[in-house]
Amino acid sequence: MSSWKKASKSNQKVHRERHQPDARKHLGLLEKKKDYKKRANNEQHKERILKALRKRALNKNPDEFYHHMINSKLENDEHHEKEKEPDEHSKVQKALMETQDMQYVTMKRTMEAKKIQRLQAQLHMIDFANTVENNHIFFDDGLDGEIVGKELDEVELAKRLETHPNLLQRKTNRPRIQDLEKMKLPELTPDEIRKANALKKQSYQELTKRIEREKELAVAQQKLQIKRVLKQKRLLKPKKVRKGTKDAPPVYRFKYERKK
Repeated sequence: MSSWKKASKSNQKVHRERHQPDARKHLGLLEKKKDYKKRANNEQHKERILKALRKRALNKNPDEFYHHMINSKLENDEHHEKEKEPDEHSKVQKALMETQDMQYVTMKRTMEAKKIQRLQAQLHMIDFANTVENNHIFFDDGLDGEIVGKELDEVELAKRLETHPNLLQRKTNRPRIQDLEKMKLPELTPDEIRKANALKKQSYQELTKRIEREKELAVAQQKLQIKRVLKQKRLLKPKKVRKGTKDAPPVYRFKYERKK
């Protein structure tokens, strides 16, 4: 049965597409089905592209910006890439410029550190020291000769420290009574006291800003150092452990390489 099917298939007549009649040869070759399919598929593909472009144009934001707008120009309704200007700096010049940047940041950080030291030397952080609680325990001989810790009231404590009771809360610059008798204190008006407090507050604000500035310069210096190290040629590429932020530089893990 199977051999009869094969024989019947082999004897089937092959139907071929007719050729262009002689009377129509002047019109060119007769289009076959495969030619029509190619032309139809090409036409449908172009229609799909035009439909997508129309939809994209309708949904486009007129205020949208992308960098290719400034990197290309329009000539005869066609976009052409702008020719890049040749680099005016050589590799040695670029390396020198980066070194100068590093030196500049280091210099600014050193200046800020010195100004911070001068401000701290002037202010001594006295107000902060006076806010810290402190307990004084005086030890005295008991009845049996034992050393006993004893709590004193303000009057007894002032007498023991030889100072005025109003100065007990001060942790710094607490003069004794005999020193107070020798001192000639100037008479200050309320306006002068208010100006002095405002000046002191301004100095503390300046100190806080300079400390924050010094921290930012330290982070910038570390980032420049890491950038310079990453440009060095090495066989094993370092692995990035943590991304850099505004407050901290990126962290890389370098693999050990044996020096020649």
